[in-house]
Amino acid sequence: MHEVGIMERTLEIALDRAQNSGASQIHHLKMRVGALSGVVPEALNFAFDVVTEGTIAQNAQFEIESVPARCYCSQCQAEFEPKDIIFECPTCHRVSANVISGKELELTSLEIS
Repeated sequence: MHEVGIMERTLEIALDRAQNSGASQIHHLKMRVGALSGVVPEALNFAFDVVTEGTIAQNAQFEIESVPARCYCSQCQAEFEPKDIIFECPTCHRVSANVISGKELELTSLEIS
């Protein structure tokens, strides 16, 4: 489960930010997770509980903002959400390789004191 490694690195970043700010507690972390990121949100939630144990983030709330996949069709200039793993434009039926969102995996918010 690579989500544990991802969460370990995310917690490392959060702890570093908290330490640099002189904080002694992390209250809330928020991440954006794209549908195409390869990360399973439920596994990320589990990993959060595991890696924060015994840290200043142990009792923190963890929130995931899901980002849907969005593509752009250069043929007809349409933006669309793909229906499956083949990114076919619903307007002109061409396959698009232009992914404009859905690959995100980022720590977007950190509440500390």
